Amino acid sequence: MTPAIDLLKKSKISFDVLSYEHDASNSHYGLEAVEKLKLNSHQVFKTLVLETHEGELIVAVTPVSQQIHLKQLAKLASSKKVAMAAAQKVQASTGYILGGVSPLGQKKRLATYIHGSASQFEHVYVSAGKRGLEVKLMTTDLITLTGAKLGIF
Repeated sequence: MTPAIDLLKKSKISFDVLSYEHDASNSHYGLEAVEKLKLNSHQVFKTLVLETHEGELIVAVTPVSQQIHLKQLAKLASSKKVAMAAAQKVQASTGYILGGVSPLGQKKRLATYIHGSASQFEHVYVSAGKRGLEVKLMTTDLITLTGAKLGIF
């Protein structure tokens, strides 16, 4: 299992694991999950790690069907600006590789921001910590476990 699944079990959180065969030539990991698992793209969230102007890493959890508005996220994170973090920094901080980054069970707990649209759904889907592996859990559990702040970005 992955650290994300271990955390959910340890926390006694109700969840479902969904898996699919990841196509190594596909770099649109979230959209691939939507397509292969036949899920609502507004309910499947991708996990992105960004670096603030001040050099801090933060996590943004946003629908796979949307792009992040960097200025809005920076404002939410009380930073001048944010940019995508380098892959090496992402892996060193989270313990996950790109395309398999989960907001749960990261090596170092980072400030987390979840797109406000998540509150429209009782359940959301996020990476379970491995390409081709998603986890379905209650939105409130995701917010609680990550200590996330909701916002529009």
